[in-house]
Amino acid sequence: MPEYGQSVAPGPVPSRGVCLQVYLLRHGIAEDAKPGIADRDRALTPEGKRKLREVLRVAKAAGVYPGMILSSPYKRAKETAAIAAEVLGHKGEIVYTSALVPSGEPAEVWTEIRALREDQILLSSHEPLCSRLAAFLLNAPSLDIDYKKGALARIVIPAVGHAPRGVLEWLLTAKLAEPPK
Repeated sequence: MPEYGQSVAPGPVPSRGVCLQVYLLRHGIAEDAKPGIADRDRALTPEGKRKLREVLRVAKAAGVYPGMILSSPYKRAKETAAIAAEVLGHKGEIVYTSALVPSGEPAEVWTEIRALREDQILLSSHEPLCSRLAAFLLNAPSLDIDYKKGALARIVIPAVGHAPRGVLEWLLTAKLAEPPK
């Protein structure tokens, strides 16, 4: 399994089906920062796990099944990716890439995912990267997105070229996924 700091191997851009579907998932609610604990080591809270499962159950009912899951190597994103794999029935390996850390660059993520041979990819990451990456994939760099913890977006990119020109099909937040009371 790839470890922290390793990236997905670059290569020629593969041919795909009709389009690339990117599911961009921000990690769930995590522990507060504490002295002596590195930011990368903060775990999800029980509430964060519960709300994340609700979002992913709705996504599964909508037909989300990623062929590949990539995750930041930070603990809360890794836990988020593992929950996504479990709920969505993903049997493949989760690939960890430093491109998805909070300070990651959208162009670097695009370089990695466009080289993959998958039509549906789920990315588990953090703010501020999630909102910046969504804007980049939509070719709308000045777009502001309030990307909540545990939110999942579906962005469809019709052609995988040098610069993406995606379409936001939906953005699901934990509040929208809550079961009726």
